[in-house]
Amino acid sequence: MACSCTGLSQRIDPVKIKKHIAILASDDFQGRGTGTEGEAKAASYIATEFKRLKLQPKGTDGGFLHQFKFKKGAHGEGEEGVSKNVVAYIDNQAEHTIIIGAHYDHLGLGEQGSSLDANPAQKIHNGADDNASGVAGVLELARYFANNKTKEKNNFLFICFSGEELGLIGSARYVESATIDLSTTNFMINMDMVGRLDPNTKTLVVNGTGTSSVWEPLLQQFNGKPLQIKTDSSGTGPSDHTSFYLKNIPVLHFFTGTHQDYHKPSDDAEKINAEGEANVLELIISIIESLDGKGKIDFLKTRTKQQSSRASFKVTMGVMPSYASDVEGLKVDGVTDGKPASAAGIQTGDVIIQIGEYKVKDVYSYMDALGKFEKGQTVDVVVLRKDERKVFRVTF
Repeated sequence: MACSCTGLSQRIDPVKIKKHIAILASDDFQGRGTGTEGEAKAASYIATEFKRLKLQPKGTDGGFLHQFKFKKGAHGEGEEGVSKNVVAYIDNQAEHTIIIGAHYDHLGLGEQGSSLDANPAQKIHNGADDNASGVAGVLELARYFANNKTKEKNNFLFICFSGEELGLIGSARYVESATIDLSTTNFMINMDMVGRLDPNTKTLVVNGTGTSSVWEPLLQQFNGKPLQIKTDSSGTGPSDHTSFYLKNIPVLHFFTGTHQDYHKPSDDAEKINAEGEANVLELIISIIESLDGKGKIDFLKTRTKQQSSRASFKVTMGVMPSYASDVEGLKVDGVTDGKPASAAGIQTGDVIIQIGEYKVKDVYSYMDALGKFEKGQTVDVVVLRKDERKVFRVTF
């Protein structure tokens, strides 16, 4: 099937994307922290949109909400709270179901422990890209498939998860007590940070392409039309598709890349590239329609990349890696003020190629290297800045 996403989208309206994100990422929602009043307001907004589209409720309360318990606090050490996923369904009387999801929670007022702001307390983290953008994607894909006069040969389950920022809690709870028979799932589409497509490179990262034999050849048909698609085979990663992959379901995770506003109060709605997100949604529609009528796709297990556990790190650099970069080394997409990298003079756009005696070829060797150092140590960090080699003294 020829890609229809060669220009501004006709099937997806960027204006509607902007509207959803502006609402969900407004200060009224107080950063949508898990179990908070702001999160409840966001869930209500999503459920109202599902109801407006005349989708079937698929929660556990007879409505759209799938409730679950979780532990509050940055490391799950707090009191027990109650949160909810928001779940809706299109019944096309088909044998198999496609799941389309995104998490709607974010960091609230910076109390959850993963903010990259130097002093995050009581600052609203609006999370426009992370992940109001993904929720807008779910809502607009739901709108498209609900109004499509040609009914697909798959049913659709739309899920907006909470608890993702605390460790994929909402999606893990859903697969443990799913409101459909998960064995009938054809595949799962996850959108996490799809709102900041670089208008110059148009690079879209698609993870999970090794989870079915159909993904790589299909995505190559759409590459460069107009999106430059970079793929990664692994079915696991720090987003909700992982929960479904672990249930032997083929997955794809769509991601437009990190930026300086990631996990900071500055991730605001006015920075969203709605036209770029519309092109991502057009691609997803094209993928789904290309496979329609071809039955259930196969599932393949993938090799999980080995990486150091974040919990084992004794030090941090305070940089945001670029997952969309093809250069050897670790390209820096953002630097946190007041952290070691910033204090040493490392900048956004630098490519870290060595820490102390350890060579850095990618994000995984970078994390392995960090695990070798202790707080208080000072090491030489070698970077490439516009092809010029520079050495910085970094104190952890």
